[in-house]
Amino acid sequence: MEDVLIVGAGPVGLMLACELSLAGVRPVVLEKRDGPSELPKANGLGGQIVDVLDHRGLLERFSAGSPFSGRAAGFPFAGVPLSFEGIDDLPLRLLLIQQPRLERLLAERARELGVEIRRGREVTSLAQDEEGVTLGVGDTHLRARYAVGCDGARSRVREWAGIAFPGTTDEEGLIVGHFKADIKVFESLESDGLQPGWNRTPQGRVLLTSLQDGVLIAGVREPAALPDGPVTLDGFRAAVRRVLGRDVPLGEPIWLSSTVAQARLAERYRAGRVFVAGDAAHLFPAGGSALNVGMTDAVNLAWKLAGVLRGRVPETLLDTYDAERRPIGARTLMQTRAQAAIDRVEGEDGLALRELLGEVFAFPGPARHLGLLLQDSGLGYGPAEDPWSAGSCPIWSWTAAAGWPS
Repeated sequence: MEDVLIVGAGPVGLMLACELSLAGVRPVVLEKRDGPSELPKANGLGGQIVDVLDHRGLLERFSAGSPFSGRAAGFPFAGVPLSFEGIDDLPLRLLLIQQPRLERLLAERARELGVEIRRGREVTSLAQDEEGVTLGVGDTHLRARYAVGCDGARSRVREWAGIAFPGTTDEEGLIVGHFKADIKVFESLESDGLQPGWNRTPQGRVLLTSLQDGVLIAGVREPAALPDGPVTLDGFRAAVRRVLGRDVPLGEPIWLSSTVAQARLAERYRAGRVFVAGDAAHLFPAGGSALNVGMTDAVNLAWKLAGVLRGRVPETLLDTYDAERRPIGARTLMQTRAQAAIDRVEGEDGLALRELLGEVFAFPGPARHLGLLLQDSGLGYGPAEDPWSAGSCPIWSWTAAAGWPS
């Protein structure tokens, strides 16, 4: 019997595997894809997870070649500029790294730690009893004491475990793409009166931005339905034309996709011996918080699972994963719902709302408060609180619930 089976080799699953391995547990990661994803679904990390990577000695390695790594000078909150200038005690840091590179580096680190990653292995069933969890994988079955679903928004693990996933789906879709673009493209966009960020018209919105040299990121939101099949370059150009009333020199496409934002939170993060983390536990409609919250879910769960498996803490400690992380997921869902709502208001009402918020955000108090929300500062994981650095588990908020002596 294995100790822990992790379903999903995305950033959350791999982070969980690395943390478990550091704590002396050897997990097995099951991934239905044959190789790491090449889709740049995320463009960076921000918040507490950057501090965790730094504490683990990985930040220098992960930031090599990054366009930016350091303390955040500001952040676009619902399209409203948020400046942290003069707020010296705000710890929010950013790391620009595309998700394919992040996954490759985490997989590389996991292999260094002896983690077994089995790719091309789709999980087809799940059953649990008092002793463990059984996963069907093709014609075989794997048995473990615990299983963790890190298998994304459409998590089968969550479904099989009977965990509800209430929430809402946006009525408006988004098509997005990355394009190879030289400096002339950006000069042309500026000369056409287009600005970095969202460009709004009565027909919709067009996003134009760049996070690295030679790459233009473009997106289109409009009332029209998303394409039935894959997004094509012609279809993308037509959508831009519908919204802006003219063509935009996008450049050669690197990646094109479509998505619909969702706002959802699992009703619980634990069902017996099964846990969910990352997108399997929460979906945020805006704000770029998904990886930060998902990967810190993994950090929180890993040391607790390892402590139980090594017989160092009572099994009831595992209940605190839900008690500690679900409120952070709920709070992040609240602030990202607010961002999405602010961003949706169009016309003169929207302009007035965002202008007023810009004035409010210019004050240090509101800016600091929002910065801490983005940081995910609900629990600390600094050196003094590292569960494994001193060879003993920390005494946190779980002591009373776990009945563990303080």
